[in-house]
Amino acid sequence: MSIRHWPAAERPREKLLDQGAAALSDAELLAIFLRTGVAGRSAVDLARQLLSEFGGLRPLLEADLESFCQHLGLGPAKFAQLQAVLEIARRHLAEGLRRDSALESPQAVRAYLKAQLRHAHHEQFACLFMDSKHRVLAFEVLFHGTIDGASVYPRQVVKRALAHNAAALILTHNHPSGVAEPSQADRQLTQRLKEALALIDVRVLDHFIVGDGEPLSMAEYGWV
Repeated sequence: MSIRHWPAAERPREKLLDQGAAALSDAELLAIFLRTGVAGRSAVDLARQLLSEFGGLRPLLEADLESFCQHLGLGPAKFAQLQAVLEIARRHLAEGLRRDSALESPQAVRAYLKAQLRHAHHEQFACLFMDSKHRVLAFEVLFHGTIDGASVYPRQVVKRALAHNAAALILTHNHPSGVAEPSQADRQLTQRLKEALALIDVRVLDHFIVGDGEPLSMAEYGWV
């Protein structure tokens, strides 16, 4: 049966308008994005099939173009739409950070860094540059590594901090394994960067490690 013949309370779009997006299942949200199903299957049925084939919503969102387009009901146009939606979400989080002091919104910082780095299949090291009032000036991925690690050069971090006229910054990198536990190398790197940035009067406020759960704050453990 087509979705338009379902009771209004069960149709994903009407349910979202009545109860809010949080009330919908992953399949219902994906069905709204898909808009239509395929022969013999409603958009919700197709969404459930896709979630099963990909292994969940996250692998679907992180799929590259080639693997995305191998599935029924998906193609380059849908891939482009999905990437646009994800980028809109990232920019929305960034605008929220720029309005206020980053230190007054620790959860917003975590959400933003998670949105930026959790999807990466290889390790990336980035900085959130801030002014003297801890308002965000810019976010930059400075180093790309392999799944085993990244080479981070303090001189380049100092150079970018000067370019942004930053007074403070937050360091961050992802662990593609999903485990957000800092290694001894992570702690040593943090100390090296603190010492290098102190020479130009730029404070390192924190170093977040992004994994599958909430990003880990090294400052909260006394490691910054």
